[in-house]
Amino acid sequence: MSAPVLKLDDARATKAAPAAEVVAFRAPKAPSPIAKRARRVFDWAATTLIPPLVVLALLLLFWELICSRPGSALPPPSQVVTDTWELIVDPFYDRGGLDKGLFWHLLASLQRVAVGYAIAVVVGVALGVLVGQSTWAMRGLDPIFQILRTVPPLAWLPLSLAAFRDGQPSAIFVIFITSVWPIIINTAVGIRNIPTDYSNVAKVIRLNGFEYFTKIMIPAAAPYIFTGLRIGVGLSWLAIVAAEMLIGGVGIGFFIWDAWNSSNISDIILALVYVGVVGFILDRIVAFIANAVTRGTATA
Repeated sequence: MSAPVLKLDDARATKAAPAAEVVAFRAPKAPSPIAKRARRVFDWAATTLIPPLVVLALLLLFWELICSRPGSALPPPSQVVTDTWELIVDPFYDRGGLDKGLFWHLLASLQRVAVGYAIAVVVGVALGVLVGQSTWAMRGLDPIFQILRTVPPLAWLPLSLAAFRDGQPSAIFVIFITSVWPIIINTAVGIRNIPTDYSNVAKVIRLNGFEYFTKIMIPAAAPYIFTGLRIGVGLSWLAIVAAEMLIGGVGIGFFIWDAWNSSNISDIILALVYVGVVGFILDRIVAFIANAVTRGTATA
């Protein structure tokens, strides 16, 4: 019997088959959208969430070991949670007078901060634009601003109490006078750093004063302005906590001072945690607005 004859087409097909198999083996399947989203969440957690949680756990462990010894002046974290459990699980209680949950104290402080900080933003941006645009205003006002901004916040409280004769407007004034300086200074720096080409273009296309202010001056100085706003909101929160310790009434500062007078150290520690978290949130809010307005040119 004669051997089968291998045709040319069969030989080509035989040689091409392994190549097709190799190509199919080397082409991995594209990940699904769900897998891509899960990968992004995992990468974000690994780089942003996990490191601070690990450091926090180590700090809490160190705190627990140090303060669990007999004769320790500060309570360990486990005791803080036990002592303040009612404040943690029910921050909304209101038994009348000053006996309120932490939510109401924080809300009262945030309301004061909102009013004082809003006034500081309006006044600070306006004066910053004036100082940055006018050489005479800079020579006359800048030395005064540099002197006044070094006065500690609480040093203004007796003067404000004498002027307003009430704790609420006095606290708002302390917030304003504390947070307005970085807004003024950063706005003025931003205005002075506007490129000359922008002004020349405004003259060529004949923009009026309002159009130049809204379309060139403020957008160009926005990163500097928001830097001042972020510093100002942090100083506002610091000032209100200190001021409320002296003026009394509902507020997180008064809560801390009242807990000290009652020797409730655990309540103080819990309040400080809340103060830190709220301050961080306020900073993140201003940073988010800055990135949205400046399209990422402001530092986050």
